[in-house]
Amino acid sequence: MLNNDIRKDFPILDQEVNGYPLVYLDSAATSQKPRQVIEAVANYYQNDNANVHRGVHTLGNRATEGYEGARETVRKFLNASSTEEIVFTRGTTTALNLIAQSYGRANISEGDEILITYMEHHSNIIPWQQLAKATGAVLKYIDLEEDGTIALEKVRDAMTDRTKIVSMMYVSNVLGTMNPIKEITEIAHAHNSIMVVDAAQAAPHLKLDVQDLDCDFLAFSGHKLCGPTGIGALYGKKALLNEMEPIEFGGEMIDFVGLYDSSWKELPWKFEGGTPIIAGAIGMAAAIDYIESIGLDTIEKHEHELVAYAMEQMKTVEGLEIYGPRDSSKRAGIVTFNLEGVHPHDLATVLDMNGVAVRAGHHCCQPLMKWLDVSATARASFYLYNTKEDVDRLVEGLRMAKEYFQ
Repeated sequence: MLNNDIRKDFPILDQEVNGYPLVYLDSAATSQKPRQVIEAVANYYQNDNANVHRGVHTLGNRATEGYEGARETVRKFLNASSTEEIVFTRGTTTALNLIAQSYGRANISEGDEILITYMEHHSNIIPWQQLAKATGAVLKYIDLEEDGTIALEKVRDAMTDRTKIVSMMYVSNVLGTMNPIKEITEIAHAHNSIMVVDAAQAAPHLKLDVQDLDCDFLAFSGHKLCGPTGIGALYGKKALLNEMEPIEFGGEMIDFVGLYDSSWKELPWKFEGGTPIIAGAIGMAAAIDYIESIGLDTIEKHEHELVAYAMEQMKTVEGLEIYGPRDSSKRAGIVTFNLEGVHPHDLATVLDMNGVAVRAGHHCCQPLMKWLDVSATARASFYLYNTKEDVDRLVEGLRMAKEYFQ
């Protein structure tokens, strides 16, 4: 387990909620931020605040160095071959929409197939729904196993010669399922299909190597890995990005503008119209440096131990149902559950009364809720700053809720 001293890096955790020490178990929605990230963002605004790329003055040069230095940090984080393959976005949602609207509109035709799963976040469903409606393509779903995992045989069965895009989350934000992305990418490429990876829940917890995965696109958000909100990144293979047209137009992304025609900058700037999210990129780079200083392998091991302990303790609460893989080694730091006879929102309210923050609702996964045959669930999600004592507080709160609603 990670040393409890890590918690000292997160000032927000040093507070009471409703008279109890805060237990934050909602990192899948957004993680907390260490001092190192907060200070990096503050330092930019206090000392280097200027727009990037166009200025020749000192502050502009320092801002540009920080922003483009952040791109190199992301490149190394993903093991991409070039910074030209790293596009800064507002987050995973924006990145997936960029792929669908730019690559999809140019390459998908009537009758082509787009393959996703029932576990996808709405951000990895709606862009493909809209693309299918606009082009006449067919949106298909890979069915899940009973425990919420994906069988490679079902992936093979779902693929046809008309399949052009496979898009899938690496880690489920509800079930915690860790999908075999590398193997699925191999299947997709065998059918001449591109592979899109939603890594929003994977990037904070797993070591990513896009060259080893061989995926065509991968997207993640900074705010889930200790970085600021409103910033994320899209990785795309250079050959694909070169062929794609931008979908936002204006300053920053242009090379030359004439009265009736214009040309774009080279990669990656042609996709970054307008003043970029400079402080966000610098803050995200600081967050990546922070989690890498601890080690993603160490973080993953810590979370697996926490989840194993949580599932063991939560099973002692009568009437509690846990969703997703039964084997804790097959899931990331997420445990989603319902307590018999208690609506998830009521359960989350009782837990909050005791200082324990969990998420309740459909988690932007309504098709998955339908597949689970529930309207909503409660979710506890763990990160590097959580402890076994946090799990004990959660279980204590569940027992209190059960007694309260009996």
